[in-house]
Amino acid sequence: MSWTVQDQSFDRERITTNGNKFMTGNGYMGYRGTLEEFGKEQLAAVTLAGVYDQAGGKWREPVNAPNGLFTRLSCNGQQLGVLNTEPERHTQELDIRSAVHKRETVYGLAGGGQLVFTAERFVSMDQLHLLAGKLSINSTVDCRIVIESGIDGDVWDINGPHLHARQEQFVEGVLRSSAVTGELGVSVSVAERTVFSFDAKETAGDSAIRVISFDAKAGETYEWFKFAAVYTGLDAGDNPALLAEQNVRAAEEAGYNRLLEAHRDAWEERWLQSDCMIEGDDAAQFALRYSIYQLLIIAPTGSEKVSIPARGLSGQVYKGAVFWDTEMFMLPFFLHSDPRTARNLLMYRIHTLEGARRKAAEYGFLGAFYAWESQDSGDDACTLFNVNDVFTGRPLRTYFRDKQVHISADVVHGIWQYVIFTGDDTLLTEGGAEVIWECARFFYSYAYYNPVKQRYEILDVTGPDEYHERVNNNAFTNALVKETLEVALKSAELLQAKFPEEFRKLTRQFVDGPFLKEFQTMLDSFYVPQPDSETLLIEQFDRYFQLEEVGLAELKSRVIHKNEYWGGGNGLATTTTILKQADVVLMLNLFKRSYSREVKQANWEFYEPRTEHGSSLSPCIYALVAADIGSPDWGYPYFMRTATVDLTGESKQYVGDLYIGGTHPAANGGAWMAAVLGFAGVQFDGKVLYIKPALPEQWNVVELPLILLGDSFRLRISRNEITVTAATGNRNALALIAFGGERQLCRPGVRLRLQLAGTITADEQQGAL
Repeated sequence: MSWTVQDQSFDRERITTNGNKFMTGNGYMGYRGTLEEFGKEQLAAVTLAGVYDQAGGKWREPVNAPNGLFTRLSCNGQQLGVLNTEPERHTQELDIRSAVHKRETVYGLAGGGQLVFTAERFVSMDQLHLLAGKLSINSTVDCRIVIESGIDGDVWDINGPHLHARQEQFVEGVLRSSAVTGELGVSVSVAERTVFSFDAKETAGDSAIRVISFDAKAGETYEWFKFAAVYTGLDAGDNPALLAEQNVRAAEEAGYNRLLEAHRDAWEERWLQSDCMIEGDDAAQFALRYSIYQLLIIAPTGSEKVSIPARGLSGQVYKGAVFWDTEMFMLPFFLHSDPRTARNLLMYRIHTLEGARRKAAEYGFLGAFYAWESQDSGDDACTLFNVNDVFTGRPLRTYFRDKQVHISADVVHGIWQYVIFTGDDTLLTEGGAEVIWECARFFYSYAYYNPVKQRYEILDVTGPDEYHERVNNNAFTNALVKETLEVALKSAELLQAKFPEEFRKLTRQFVDGPFLKEFQTMLDSFYVPQPDSETLLIEQFDRYFQLEEVGLAELKSRVIHKNEYWGGGNGLATTTTILKQADVVLMLNLFKRSYSREVKQANWEFYEPRTEHGSSLSPCIYALVAADIGSPDWGYPYFMRTATVDLTGESKQYVGDLYIGGTHPAANGGAWMAAVLGFAGVQFDGKVLYIKPALPEQWNVVELPLILLGDSFRLRISRNEITVTAATGNRNALALIAFGGERQLCRPGVRLRLQLAGTITADEQQGAL
């Protein structure tokens, strides 16, 4: 089975797309899949997690570090780069199993002959601050070679510049480039060391670039290595430049091969925890593995003060902000495969609680109103005018920042899911409960009590379908608010029982209310839209069914400008039933055990033709619900659309005149959800693992590792048989129900086979897993 993404030619039109497709990273930094000679015009970038800066009153965005792997070649005075010399052959590839990027380019030389340039690089998963590369040339004729190698400090920024007071030094063979960010004065330092396996003359070039020249003999291969390290003041205190220098010197001493081996070993561990194997469908297998790879390169394994931005670490798009995408679309993957990283993602929300409190107070509410676009402090980076009108150029007022209140409920949902899946309720005592209660207090202060209907309602909101703003009683939002109130009460009950002293300390701040009593009162008469008794349809929001009924094709025919925004005050979709992305159907997926198959199917069939899928978050939800209702082949195209979005580059690139390109980690997480929680039918409620497969026609088997309540399992799922293997070191037996049958126990060290007909066998597996 192939693990390699590959292009076998160079296409100028796909430079930006390939920068996303061939990404590497390790959670600390992301390195765009650009070629060694590329600069800021080609969007080369080393994007740092959690380092933000604002320049000139523009949007605040993440900081890109100088590129320590920059390399440029010349031969006999002829500059060799794909942008100025058309290559005779060119291959760019990414091995997703070991996260190693390679290129091989063959150039025709002006005086005759050919030169082959190869480059291999990786962002170390073993040493998070380190990048390393191995490069070589081989010419068919004798020639004079000049190599420019070093640190490219001319950084790509969307709203920069962000790095100031740059200082560049050459210290005993190591190049150092240091600067500080303009807003907060955070130091950013890069060190680089190039090691040649041949004799060459080295001179100082411009800035932090060394120039190496030598005479190459025909047929001989000349190889060299590059080591670069990145540190900032956030992780290295007062002297990140010294740490960066020490890192590259240690890397040189270790050698490229040993560093690569440690990097590969670290990746092998991650794949052992997360690889999901599909038998019978090679295209789906590769797309799913690629989606998992994209999640692994951005997972914040080393810090609980950063999370995953909406475009990962692929650049500065969307301000590098963390959205609801993380809890709703990425967290499930980590809950099932890497609970430590899942905890980090939620600790980020705990660390940014003060920002959420400030936002709630800004709008006159109690509690915590989480940022729609969250950065390092948790204050909202989302602007009130987020999109420009393509016809007039004027900013359009949008209501993402102030009306998408479901974000606070999404955070609560994520925290509670973590507690359920891991059994680690210490997250509640370390700030999780406080977040839950503050979010519940926010909704209590935001809600409206309708005295005529004698119920609490949530008015004036924007749901997941962003084309319809400022609506009342959005079904998704109300369902999540209800869950928030329930979780607030459950978490209080849990803490009172297990951590009574902690409970007393945490609740002192809420003695003046509103608190548990008020939450219960609101919950007792809280309104969530329900299925119509005849049609079984759930109205997306009040009076949605009174909007203009128009087909998607008809609405598209009304488009005047290809990039015009369909939402906002006068967008094409705002007065119609056309929606941007899954809304009611997303609610049905989150609370699938609360609705009948008939209700889910009726709403799938009603809302899907009316869904533009204008967000990469949308298709996976239709795949999930299609599998849930027993129609996996309906869902398969949506799965493939989700899983291949970063491979094809076929996604929305502009909203109005705003560029929104980059990778799509929410879609990557959605692909995993569709495969595992949808087609494989895996569902865990904190006590029982339910497995009810609905495999697409092409799929024969799905096999994957799973971590539940801290114990490890391996599942092998086909249409008629399920095998659950429990690790010998597990602490507890796992209760499970397969194919809707009887409850079974899978004890530590046992392999349990369950068949659709009801046959059960159990084998002792010494040393299993």
